Amino acid sequence: MLTGLHVPGDSPLHRARPAAKIVALIVICTALFVFEGWPSLILGAVLVAAGFVTASLTARQALTSLKPALWILAAIFAVQLYLNDLALAGFVIGRFAVLILAASLVTLTTTASEFVDGIHSSLKYAPEWVPKARIALAISLCLRFIPLLKTVLEEVRQAQRARGLDRNPLALLVPLIIRTLKTADEVSQAIYARSFD
Repeated sequence: MLTGLHVPGDSPLHRARPAAKIVALIVICTALFVFEGWPSLILGAVLVAAGFVTASLTARQALTSLKPALWILAAIFAVQLYLNDLALAGFVIGRFAVLILAASLVTLTTTASEFVDGIHSSLKYAPEWVPKARIALAISLCLRFIPLLKTVLEEVRQAQRARGLDRNPLALLVPLIIRTLKTADEVSQAIYARSFD
């Protein structure tokens, strides 16, 4: 699971409990919105950069984490620049970039099984009526679909490039959606066949 996201290692961040990493992520993300301003953003960026260095992750891996969101960040920057000014647009983009990198740091240093075990163990004090196993399964499936969608998109892109259709958005989206729905249907049938419910 998550072979396309997790980077093996033996750093303190790799060894830290998933629950502690998730709580730290929540605290950093919340603080970036509660304490607005460049000082809090710079402090958050320094903490995230220190996390990447501690985990022995490279700048290239950090940029790879940001790459899927570049178009969205560019669109947000353009809107903010039009509605406000350059300083605010830069601040908003910087904050989103720090949030993405902080989440990527947790993902890169935690396996999917560790995520699921951490969530399952954190739910041990939940009431009996809370479906703990279902919640853990749902999260593990969501995590599994992240690298799966990336792989399917790359396969569809290569197939459409061979046909000369790589610049046609519909030629990419339609097969991607169909293959994703087919995979989801196969997974649901497998879960049903194992009488999970």
